[in-house]
Amino acid sequence: THTHTQPNGTALLANRATMALSASAAKTAADARAAATPDIVVPDDDEQNTDPDTQRRRRELSITLDDVVCADKLTDDNLMAVRKLFNRHLHCTLAKDLGVATTRDYYLSLAYTVRDHVMPGWHKTQNEYYHADPKRVYYISLEFYMGRSLSNTMINLGIRGLCHKALYQMGLRMEELEDVEVDAGLGNGGLGRLAACFLDSMATLALPAYGYGLRYEYGIFTQRIREGYQEEIPDDWLQFGNPWEVARPEYILPVQFYGDVKWLDGGKFEWEGGQTVLAVPYDTPIPGYRNNTVNTMRLWSARSPNSFDLSYFNHGNYIKAVIDRNLAENISRVLYPNDNVFEGKELRLKQEYFLVSATLQDIVRRYKNYRTGSNDPGAPIRTSYEMFASKVAIQLNDTHPSLAIPELMRILVDQEGLDWDDAWEVCTDTFSYTNHTILPEALERWPVTLLERVLPRHLMIIYEINRRHLDHVTTMFPGELERRGRMSLVEEHGEKSINMAHLAIVGSHAVNGVAFLHSEILKASTFKDFYELWPAKFQNKTNGITPRRWLLLCNLPLSHLIISRIGESWVTNLSHLKRLLPFADKQDFVDEFIQTKLNNKKKLAKYLKRHYGIEVNPNSMFDIHVKRIHEYKRQLMNCFHIITLYNRIKANPRGSFVPRTILIGGKAAPGYYTAKMIIKLITSVANVVNTDPDVCGRLKVIFLENYRVSLAEKIIPAADLSEQISTAGTEASGTGNMKFMINGALTIGTMDGANVEMFNEVGEENIFIFGMSVQEVDDLKSSGYDPLSYYEKDPELKLCLDQIRDGLFSPDAPDRFQNLVDTLLVHGDRFCLLADYRSFITCQERVGELFKSPREWAKRCIKNVACGGFFSSDRTIQQYATEIWNAKPVPVQGADA
Repeated sequence: THTHTQPNGTALLANRATMALSASAAKTAADARAAATPDIVVPDDDEQNTDPDTQRRRRELSITLDDVVCADKLTDDNLMAVRKLFNRHLHCTLAKDLGVATTRDYYLSLAYTVRDHVMPGWHKTQNEYYHADPKRVYYISLEFYMGRSLSNTMINLGIRGLCHKALYQMGLRMEELEDVEVDAGLGNGGLGRLAACFLDSMATLALPAYGYGLRYEYGIFTQRIREGYQEEIPDDWLQFGNPWEVARPEYILPVQFYGDVKWLDGGKFEWEGGQTVLAVPYDTPIPGYRNNTVNTMRLWSARSPNSFDLSYFNHGNYIKAVIDRNLAENISRVLYPNDNVFEGKELRLKQEYFLVSATLQDIVRRYKNYRTGSNDPGAPIRTSYEMFASKVAIQLNDTHPSLAIPELMRILVDQEGLDWDDAWEVCTDTFSYTNHTILPEALERWPVTLLERVLPRHLMIIYEINRRHLDHVTTMFPGELERRGRMSLVEEHGEKSINMAHLAIVGSHAVNGVAFLHSEILKASTFKDFYELWPAKFQNKTNGITPRRWLLLCNLPLSHLIISRIGESWVTNLSHLKRLLPFADKQDFVDEFIQTKLNNKKKLAKYLKRHYGIEVNPNSMFDIHVKRIHEYKRQLMNCFHIITLYNRIKANPRGSFVPRTILIGGKAAPGYYTAKMIIKLITSVANVVNTDPDVCGRLKVIFLENYRVSLAEKIIPAADLSEQISTAGTEASGTGNMKFMINGALTIGTMDGANVEMFNEVGEENIFIFGMSVQEVDDLKSSGYDPLSYYEKDPELKLCLDQIRDGLFSPDAPDRFQNLVDTLLVHGDRFCLLADYRSFITCQERVGELFKSPREWAKRCIKNVACGGFFSSDRTIQQYATEIWNAKPVPVQGADA
């Protein structure tokens, strides 16, 4: 599906180096390669401290790494065109000149310049889709954690080196402008970041696909650590505008809430009255990697209808009219309200329905107006829905968009006049559902009373779906009343509610987990009854990550090293990294790998010094644990390891210890008290460790504030050790583990989520596995887990918990962490920290021993990189396209510039 060619890596490197260096420095390709060693090309954060010649050479060499194949673009004409576009946007779009322009103005000018390069491909792609009338894929997700767009877009278009040099000629630094961009944080973590990777892969594979989500005015909160506690600051990411989006007011759609259902003649129903909110679409281009394809992410923003309620004005109540208008627009105001509050639940429900209603109206419009994509009266119109499922595939990213199932039924039955059976066949053939969680409390259940008030017609449709579904269950399993109760969409115990996962399973033709172990647990436990009814419906699609962002963009030095040996075909076929395996035994490559990693660590060390004021040793082990803060992810157990290391140093201050820099980062949900206290404990332990003279630099602990995509891009390339230590059977997949793996870190983890497949890919000698298996966890709990017995028989564990409980890390409030200790010793230690503690500590000792042998450590890291090819999101999406969506690529020929 890719129209670009893949040049030989060694020749490519020589061409790039020759282009950048003077003639005397490039006598041979080998000389050029030697000159472009990683320790030279890594950008220096303190460039003002080096001499001018070194600055110039470093910048010129960094240009050669900014693009994999960019030599043909670095012509004088192209550079002049970029400078002209940049200046036009500065002067005309932003109305600024050099005398008043700020760094943000320069960033915006560059962003608009890059966007101009996207537009021809965007138009061409949509025209190709309208012409071909292919089956289109619609990926509906309440989260898209996109991060920054500038660098990713330039890399995918193949113009980053061009823009870098054009800026350099104008006296501007690319890195400074890239850092101005605010992360588009429209997601909480893995689920939203996965959706973003999938969009990149769908475009790179030239699949006709669209991402649909919400344009939150405020994304995931900005985390501030004040006196060790997390504080949440609103993320006003749109404060300075978003240069990547294009408003589409011509496609505004109405979305209805509340009201009543009217029974019509002939057994039909009409939903009338209530509140109408307008959905305004904003489109963002998603370019594939150098294949001319530019897909679309469409995000909906809520707007009140233009007219105010005149009755309020007539009674002089202007404020009431304005307040009602604002309430309607609150739907897209903020990402995921706290669902501990009932009003928050209602707003969350309205967000979910707002997304699926607007999206399905848009999909139906596009289906009807095929080939034109418009409402032109002269255009051919489809009036039959027989072809709908052959032209439309809708993927539900978790249960959040599962209201799409009753909504499509409402459209087909109430508005389009299909009978129920025909509409249901269309519906089930169209939808597929991805499950992302095993924890039962995370599965969505909506109270019937809430649905009845907000979406009365949809509750009626869900009841009818459930009636027919249970009739089928009774036919297949006669006399099994308990099974019938377990499989019902309506849960009667406690507050009567609708199980949205059950709705998604019943209304879809395919259901998938996101890692092999996760999918097996779904079949054996979580959805066992449904699997026994529809075994062919259940599949596995192990998650993946896009190598464009998570290796080529974030780790240019390592990318350069890989390209120098095996070429650059891995960028679009990550399995080609296997070609690195022989180089793990070549000393020159191993030494270059070690130097590349060290330079990445030095760069991160400078960042940590600048932002946290803490000096860290780049030669120490960078032990990194970054992910959402949750009890099952067991940051608390990592904290126990830190305390154990600290106690060992205190007991033997003159002893020999492998130096470690432990970095922990992640956000806790605002209403999640235990998670927020875990953050406080980590920061309190860090304060003690980092200020104790006995430690003497052998152990440093930093809690990374406001972990986000752009920070991950700085941290992951520098990691030595990746912590993936969730309790076996709790993590669906994880994708952070994959990012660390392909960037040359070793993993310490349990046999959970995608760690299982990583273990299979890389071999047990190249990954550190500890702790209980899923079966062993189940056996322990069924036999009566007694965490107190582990506490009493392990002196190091006991000392650790006693120090936390007795106030060693909180002398101002000795009982501050009593509740954390009680969670483990009194309330059952749900996630088995104490049971896995000793295995974790022993495994960490093996990690430390291996780290004493740098070359052996590096060899195993190289093998991890080489074996990471399976974890590409391109592979995942190809499997979805072939095995679930039945979608074919639509290659786009070169777009006119």
